[in-house]
Amino acid sequence: MTRTNKKILSLSLFILITAFGFSQRTTSKWKAQLALGVNSPSQSGFVYGFEGKSINFPTVNLGIQHMFKRQIGAKLDYGFNRISNQDNTPEFKLNYSRINAQFVYDPTPSLHFLPFRMGVVTHAGPGFSFVKPLSVYTDNNTSFFNVMAGLEIHYGITERLSIYTDVSYIYGVSKDFDLPAEGYGSFNGNLLTITAGVTFSLSGCQYCD
Repeated sequence: MTRTNKKILSLSLFILITAFGFSQRTTSKWKAQLALGVNSPSQSGFVYGFEGKSINFPTVNLGIQHMFKRQIGAKLDYGFNRISNQDNTPEFKLNYSRINAQFVYDPTPSLHFLPFRMGVVTHAGPGFSFVKPLSVYTDNNTSFFNVMAGLEIHYGITERLSIYTDVSYIYGVSKDFDLPAEGYGSFNGNLLTITAGVTFSLSGCQYCD
């Protein structure tokens, strides 16, 4: 993980810790999320001759969420992804990190067919991606804007804790590399992520009016 990524992760952790401390004194609607999973990059994001594995591990997502109303909220989250080469193609590894500010919508109260303790949450919003190649391609860093959207399925364990799975697609708003060599071992495309993790309340209840 690069120094920049470490700073972003440290900032995210600081926000989580600060929010936790604040939540002990209030009844605001804060939640934190931590998830682990895999990613699948679009092959069009690599220069000719390079090809990434269709399934890569790990993907780590860390976020904090605030619900303004029962069904509407927002969250800030950070994601780290490792991508490596497909067999029989030039060897490379890279770190793909992103930070996104997203709108959150919870349609669960309207979905009466869902089993007890289950919920559905959608999220979407803009962000910024950072790509850091490793090994011999470390000079080919790139960064670009992205737009992310996803669907979460939750199962409540307690009033404060739920487990969930998330499927998200990150669309890279980027241009082609000016020279092919600038893209060796790097990536500027789209990314599909599938993760599973936990959501825990930082407030005194799931939602307080």
